[in-house]
Amino acid sequence: MGLFERLAPHLPYMRRYARALTGQQAAGDAYVRAALEAIAAGDQALPPQLTPRVALYQVFHAIWDGTGAQLDIVNDDDPSTNGEPTRRLMRIPPRSRQAFLLTALEGFSPAEAGQILDVSSSEVEILISEAQAEIDAELATSVLIIEDEPVIAADIEALVRELGHEVLDIAATRTEALEAVARQTPGLVLADIQLADGSSGIDAVKDILGKFDVPVIFITAFPERLLTGERPEPTFLITKPFQPETVKAAIGQALFFHPARAKVAA
Repeated sequence: MGLFERLAPHLPYMRRYARALTGQQAAGDAYVRAALEAIAAGDQALPPQLTPRVALYQVFHAIWDGTGAQLDIVNDDDPSTNGEPTRRLMRIPPRSRQAFLLTALEGFSPAEAGQILDVSSSEVEILISEAQAEIDAELATSVLIIEDEPVIAADIEALVRELGHEVLDIAATRTEALEAVARQTPGLVLADIQLADGSSGIDAVKDILGKFDVPVIFITAFPERLLTGERPEPTFLITKPFQPETVKAAIGQALFFHPARAKVAA
């Protein structure tokens, strides 16, 4: 199996990570592209002692460090960028931000994150705490959960309440979701893709975003339906079965990065 065949399964997830790290799709994809180009050109080698996934993320961070994080400087006149959330993110020390996302969002162990960032696992734990404190400082909001499986919906509801947010409603269908937002505008939407009556969580989210500017996190067993590379994709995507810390991290990041949220908190 060739090098890029071994790396291919990890690329959608590294793109997700890069977007969360930078706060925008274009900047995140620019870093991923630069990392792959460096590997192809022989400018960056994958350390053989590391697993392919850890090695790939290590190269990504070598590119990040080598550019001084300049690829994510945004044009405030470009409506497709999230300039203010990115600037707010940059106020969190870079290593803290990276350690938090690598462990909570990407599922790396502290030891693996330490290999990627070239620090000890104990230092990673400290960095995670620093980032979490910054994210937890954000104001609470109301959350709409679109999920048709009662047990999973209850688990998500418990996580949302544990973070200090209010659960606006739990919708099992597209129709129920639209009825919920008609009663009250949510500050965050957590959505499954395949719903109880055969309706689509993707369509429900499109309907909601057509009326309200709110951050969305997809939680699904079918990530391939969204990570196609053929159209604008969600920045925040969690694969089932999920880890509680992954959901918590994504919620914090979604609220932290969203432009409308940033204007309220600024």
